[in-house]
Amino acid sequence: MNVAVYSDKNFDRQWQKVLSTSSLFDPLIDERTRSIMAQVQKGGDKALIDLTRQFDGASLTRQTLLVSARELQHASRQVGPQTRAAVKEAYANIQSFGRQSRRSGWQGRNSHGAKVGEKYDPFRRVGLYVPGGTAPLASTALMTVGLAKVAGCPEIVVCTPCNAQGRVNDDLLYALKHAGATSIYKLGGAQAIAAMAYGTSSLPKVDKIFGPGNAYVVAAKRLAVGHVSIDLLPGPSEVLVIADRSAHADYVAADLLAQAEHGSGKERVCLLSTSAALIRKVEVALQKQIPKLSRADFIRKSLKKNGWLIQVRDLSQAVALANAFAPEHCEIMTQDARRVSKGVVTAGAIFLGHHSPTVLGDYVAGPSHVLPTGGAGASFPGLTVDQFQRRTSLVEYGPSHLTKALPAVRAFAGMEGLDAHGQSAEIRRC
Repeated sequence: MNVAVYSDKNFDRQWQKVLSTSSLFDPLIDERTRSIMAQVQKGGDKALIDLTRQFDGASLTRQTLLVSARELQHASRQVGPQTRAAVKEAYANIQSFGRQSRRSGWQGRNSHGAKVGEKYDPFRRVGLYVPGGTAPLASTALMTVGLAKVAGCPEIVVCTPCNAQGRVNDDLLYALKHAGATSIYKLGGAQAIAAMAYGTSSLPKVDKIFGPGNAYVVAAKRLAVGHVSIDLLPGPSEVLVIADRSAHADYVAADLLAQAEHGSGKERVCLLSTSAALIRKVEVALQKQIPKLSRADFIRKSLKKNGWLIQVRDLSQAVALANAFAPEHCEIMTQDARRVSKGVVTAGAIFLGHHSPTVLGDYVAGPSHVLPTGGAGASFPGLTVDQFQRRTSLVEYGPSHLTKALPAVRAFAGMEGLDAHGQSAEIRRC
């Protein structure tokens, strides 16, 4: 882990180094991604098959790109009772949270007395990317497909990578089926995003793309904007912990390690603490816990590059730095966590207190764990059910309402020199 102290002469430079590690923008990755997407746009299914062979080592055909009903049935038989129970429990919380945040239409009257309002309709065909590489994320399946289901999307298309044998993880397939995916394709990486954005013979173009992924997936989503809309840019995992001397060092260390283990090497973990003693204890706890973990090599790689233990002057400075970081996950382990949380305004999700680790949000709490990373939290919210709904405004005028509006319409048409605009209202004058 990298260590910094607010009183260091080079602290500002060190902090800029922390912020500069965002994985959202990499010119080399953008260039490679653009090439992959161009291949798919031009070559369609053939390009998808070629790229899957190149990157995943799997030999697929047009027929086997799509996960079959037989494969789904097989996966369901392989899943044990504990997995079934966990999927059911998490899905119930996700559905409940989603129903609470789903938007509904409204209608009112404006100053002319005319009816105005909004209506919300589910997107007709949505495309969801679910990572399935070193860690097949069954939880992500629930937290994306589940929200699309709550919103009422009739077609829910999922892309997830397969292994070299052309198979998708059984637990992941079970979760996707349970959540309500209507079609599942064995596609990963930038090529999957391109397929959903442009469409191919086997995979129809979608209306909007959702879901997290590696740096190539994030780049592809960003480059696809204009051809299709996207939810947000969720890349490699992040956690920032704000802690005072009341925090338990073992808890802090465990939470940092949990977000460092994903495997991309671009994960970002950061502790901001007012207590030098706590930081020293966390360092010791990290060294004790890492050797016991199955993904220790991945963890060490992430911590060496993007792991920081930072002593801050006070909690006010910690909040200011947290807002500059805009973390995907922000844990607050202080004596008055709720008060401190009020100042944090750029985090994807906030976890309050000593018994609310990020993993609860990752798996079972209810809110989607698809959250902005790389500083995008300053302008992007986390994934919610309303992002699966298309908003449309409604305007309904009668003759008397039109008459009241005419003076202002004439004025604007005159200001802008658009007489046809004015005439379209004047012609209806009674």
